[in-house]
Amino acid sequence: MSVVSRGTVRIATERCKGCELCIPACKPNVLRMSTRRNGQGLAYPELLPGCTGCNACLLVCPDFCFEVYHFDEPVIHDVVLRESTR
Repeated sequence: MSVVSRGTVRIATERCKGCELCIPACKPNVLRMSTRRNGQGLAYPELLPGCTGCNACLLVCPDFCFEVYHFDEPVIHDVVLRESTR
């Protein structure tokens, strides 16, 4: 399956306090909380392919952890979907 990204974000993971406000704000649903931890011992968001560069994460983040970048041309990513386990 292919996914198109029109932008990307840089996440200041060490600044993140793990509030998760960015997760539901992300309309393309390409942010999820990582299983990794920062120096404060807190989980932080990670970006999946498909970012539109909409700025929603940047606007809701109280700790200013996001820098949003827009691509001049869309980038196509080939992704493999995993079956969910129950």
